[in-house]
Amino acid sequence: MSAATIGIQGRCAHCQRTLRLQPWQLNAIAINEAFTCTHCQKRVQLCCPEQLRRFKSLDSFSLLRASLRMMVCTALLVALVMEWLGMLSVIEQLNTSLIAIFVYFAVVRYFRQRQHLTLVLEAAKAHAD
Repeated sequence: MSAATIGIQGRCAHCQRTLRLQPWQLNAIAINEAFTCTHCQKRVQLCCPEQLRRFKSLDSFSLLRASLRMMVCTALLVALVMEWLGMLSVIEQLNTSLIAIFVYFAVVRYFRQRQHLTLVLEAAKAHAD
């Protein structure tokens, strides 16, 4: 997944420019390493614990999508079987299927909007050798 599809941006503490973070920069943030700003070439890193927690919570989105797909497939299959057994009419089966699909898209849309964030990158601390 690329940074363009994720929508994560960083605001440099030195030059105050907002930049779209590249995958290598996202990896550096994930392992708490400093990296250079592409505009001013000074070292920055994410130090705020709250922003770091929110950034790391984005990993669970792929697991959520897989779980939602399983839920929708199960709901569609159950509704179809119940319609075959005569427990639901065709219209009720269709309504159940549409509700399950609607819930899937609503939840995916909500979490996609949560993925768009701007991280405030602070000046990197001096690295002791």
